[in-house]
Amino acid sequence: MKFEDLLTEINGFGRFQKMIICISFIGRFTLPCHFLLSNFIAVIPSHHCDISSLDVDGIFGNLSWEERLTVSIPKQEDGTPASCHMFSHLQFHLLSNSSGSTDLPVVRCQNGWVYDNSTFSSTLATQWDLVCDNRGLNKAVATIFFVGSMFGAVLFGGLSDRFGRKPMLLVSYVLGMGLAVASAFSSSFIMFAVLRFFTGLTLPAIITISSVLNVEWVDIQHRRLVCVIDSMGWTFGTTTLALIAFCIRDWRWLILAVTSPVFLCTILWWWIPESARWLMVNGKTQTAHFYLHRCAVMNRCENITSSIKPEALSSIIMTDTGKGTFSYLDLVKTPKMRRLALLTGTIWFCVAVASYGISLNITGFGLNVYMTQFVYGAIEIPAKLSMYYLLEKIGRRRTETGALFLTGITLMINIFTPTDQQVERTIVAVLGKGFAAAAFGTIVLYSSELYPTVLRQNGLGYNSFVGRLGVSLAPLVLLLDSFWGYLPQITLCSVAFFASLVAWQLPETRGRCLPETIEDIEGTQ
Repeated sequence: MKFEDLLTEINGFGRFQKMIICISFIGRFTLPCHFLLSNFIAVIPSHHCDISSLDVDGIFGNLSWEERLTVSIPKQEDGTPASCHMFSHLQFHLLSNSSGSTDLPVVRCQNGWVYDNSTFSSTLATQWDLVCDNRGLNKAVATIFFVGSMFGAVLFGGLSDRFGRKPMLLVSYVLGMGLAVASAFSSSFIMFAVLRFFTGLTLPAIITISSVLNVEWVDIQHRRLVCVIDSMGWTFGTTTLALIAFCIRDWRWLILAVTSPVFLCTILWWWIPESARWLMVNGKTQTAHFYLHRCAVMNRCENITSSIKPEALSSIIMTDTGKGTFSYLDLVKTPKMRRLALLTGTIWFCVAVASYGISLNITGFGLNVYMTQFVYGAIEIPAKLSMYYLLEKIGRRRTETGALFLTGITLMINIFTPTDQQVERTIVAVLGKGFAAAAFGTIVLYSSELYPTVLRQNGLGYNSFVGRLGVSLAPLVLLLDSFWGYLPQITLCSVAFFASLVAWQLPETRGRCLPETIEDIEGTQ
């Protein structure tokens, strides 16, 4: 008797499973908010040198604010005050003749800056004057978080396979929430950057752990539905972030607001079960029987588990004999596991580069930052709904291959679309982002089904690490336009097509039982 058979008998998608998915959905909601938080907290508003200290002994007299700026700060080509320079001496003659101001001696801002707070009441830039020579530190915020998440994926992936899904999920909840809240009270940028790194190290583990836990508790028929629901949690968070940021314009309160759902998840954690598969594979049949009976009771099938003794569960899944723990090294020790790790890692990296490369390169909406954020999330909805249909209709491999291939096609079309046709380029880019979102959602489910239970969390941790490496490199790909204008699009297009070819090499998992041991991979693939 296979575990899937037992799970089907106690209703593999009953109230018990729906409870797990709902709790996981709340936790996943906060993740995209943190991943995209720098779009709002790291914004650099319009600014110019602070000239209030120049009004010594009322030297400005009755001059209006505009006239004071005219005599103190040079103008840029668009007529706005320069952001980083001021005149070395007041130039009162510019009040009658503003021509020739570009030749006047200037110095860097001497007494700080004045910021336009009409859109954001407070950002990292306004808090610690991260402008001019220090403006690059704003862009570093997202990179710092992603680097932390890269190492966190590896760390928590291994720990979850060793100590279980449930305890490490609690660690991620508590540490992630505590570090995120602490970062909101940072007194310096260095303190904020350090806390942001460790927030990235701990908080994103919620995704990999909950994804595996959901897949391991539902039956074969409902895996694709769970995949889409998980993916929609990300989309919901992306779109809702726009509304939250619109209502909360202060960076400290915004961090606290998007982190608050984790507090609820920490309370609800008590109702989350440990993975019965993991318990059985690790020989903890007594505890596995407890959770299976709990599942059966909630799904009103308690008569099934009442007739099964805990000792009988050991015959359902044959574990690897003589080995109690597994590590990332087990991903490369055997030939077929090694091939699987290479293929899935390549796809995760390429999907991340293509997806974020498109996201960072979509232009032409003509919308404000809040509406743009909302549109970026909303366009994923039809892509993921179609993914639900295709996963069952044509299978995982064809869905992943097709989504990546169509992503490459849209990128290729934009290469040959004239740059002055902004509307057409934007529509094509939006379609490309939708296909890339479908590819991302599919590969998460696909990977969960490909890796055996004893290495599933390690496998997801490894793939998440490689994927976040791709996310970190995506902005660098866009910088290739300094060498040739079409080079970024050609690179992204090539990456998508290459990933499509790699995805076709993977085995189909639709309708198949999840592999439990390394022997299942080596003997059947």
